[in-house]
Amino acid sequence: MSIRIKLLLSYTGMLLVSLLVFALTASLFTIAATGDIHSFRDFYKVHYQLNPLTEEEESIFLELKYLAKNEPDELMNQELLQDYDFKLKTVRAGLYVRRESNQVFESHTFNQPELEEHLPPYELDNHHIRDTFNIGERFYAYAKFDFRYSDGAKGSVYVIHERSPFGEVTRKLLPMIVVLLIGIIVIANAMLYRWITRSVVKPLNLLRSSTEHIVEGNLLFALDLRSKDEIGLLNEAFENMRKRLYESVQLRLQDEENRKELISNISHDLRTPITNIKGYIEGIRDGVADTPEKMDKYVNIIYSKTIDLDKLVDELFLYSKLDLKQIPFLFENVSIVSFLDDCMDELHYEMEEKGILLKWGERPSRDIEVVADLEKLKRAMLNIIGNAQNFMNKKDKFILISVQASPEWVTVEIQDNGMGISSEDLPHIFERFYRAERSRNSSTGGSGLGLAIARQIIEGHGGSIWVSSELGVGTSFYFTLRRTKDLGGTHTDDNPDSDHRG
Repeated sequence: MSIRIKLLLSYTGMLLVSLLVFALTASLFTIAATGDIHSFRDFYKVHYQLNPLTEEEESIFLELKYLAKNEPDELMNQELLQDYDFKLKTVRAGLYVRRESNQVFESHTFNQPELEEHLPPYELDNHHIRDTFNIGERFYAYAKFDFRYSDGAKGSVYVIHERSPFGEVTRKLLPMIVVLLIGIIVIANAMLYRWITRSVVKPLNLLRSSTEHIVEGNLLFALDLRSKDEIGLLNEAFENMRKRLYESVQLRLQDEENRKELISNISHDLRTPITNIKGYIEGIRDGVADTPEKMDKYVNIIYSKTIDLDKLVDELFLYSKLDLKQIPFLFENVSIVSFLDDCMDELHYEMEEKGILLKWGERPSRDIEVVADLEKLKRAMLNIIGNAQNFMNKKDKFILISVQASPEWVTVEIQDNGMGISSEDLPHIFERFYRAERSRNSSTGGSGLGLAIARQIIEGHGGSIWVSSELGVGTSFYFTLRRTKDLGGTHTDDNPDSDHRG
């Protein structure tokens, strides 16, 4: 349930409760003031049959009863009857006296023409002197006494009070009822406050506490995401932000470590040839190269080391630009078979001098076109093959190139029978400056950037590159390129990993 709905329900509920309490309170005050609600009279009928009069009314009734027993003719005295009626009016009651079937006195309090018709008949033994009766919707309680006048005529004296039973109870219980209604408002407000607090304020406090953790640098915590309202969505977004921030911090720390390692590796790889160049130049300066043969040797070594430095700087510059995506790729449709034939022809004599047989392993029977930047793809191929030739340790050395095609992708495999790569080093060989040979001796490996550059180039083509190796048997490098469509464009919907990595 959303916070908006919760607030709407809470305020609506509080409004309804307040209106209900207000209406009940107004009704109770009205009933207490006027006593004109009679719908509860039946409920209190038995009570008023037993106790129809108040104490003051009962006292006046007893006086009239005494006169009826001892001086009945006094109940014909209009002046006396008016005097008693006046006393009864002050307590909101009235007097009625009859003689046989004639009315002797009727209080103006009643204003009820049908009163005489509803009075009970004579009962001179007076077994039922208290009771109630209805005239339409009006409810009356009375006390009566039947007697005989001195001449033997039957007479009755009534003290009658019109009642509203609920009004009477309301008048007595009004303070308690008002307190109860106030309590209802307080309890309803407390329950709504608790509901809003648990569903809104508590999660917000949790969120605030989480921000304090982040300010303190603590990102190793998790938020409770059970709520599905706006607060829950906010917590979920905050939790995602915390995870991303934690990943960013970890990445920054890793980048810092990589930067330190990169500086260390660059320093080492630059220092070694520079030291060699410096040593040979000092040898020339000090006259160690005292023959033309020695001089030529020293100069050739210096030139070789300078070329190594230039190559290292060039590879470092290329890798940096590829990593920062500052080199644009000029894609075109390239025949992969023709491209690989050209690469093999270019490397043929160099491989032959080193005793390495470079040949096709599995050559497609028909031409296959891929989308590639020809210059950069050639650089990647030369780097991979160059890495392979540096680790050949068998008598019969060979490098096999194979191509396999699927409807969307072309997979190129470069297989050698070199010394292989250990399982410990295998996950890291595409990292910059990584060398399986820990001493970083350039004679047993390149700059450590060749395979990293190859990975950048292949991934720049939208493909992927990976390796499999068995120590002592050999290594196979694989990379994928996207095939062209029949009409020229490129495919963009499949991931090469799903087709070839298995």
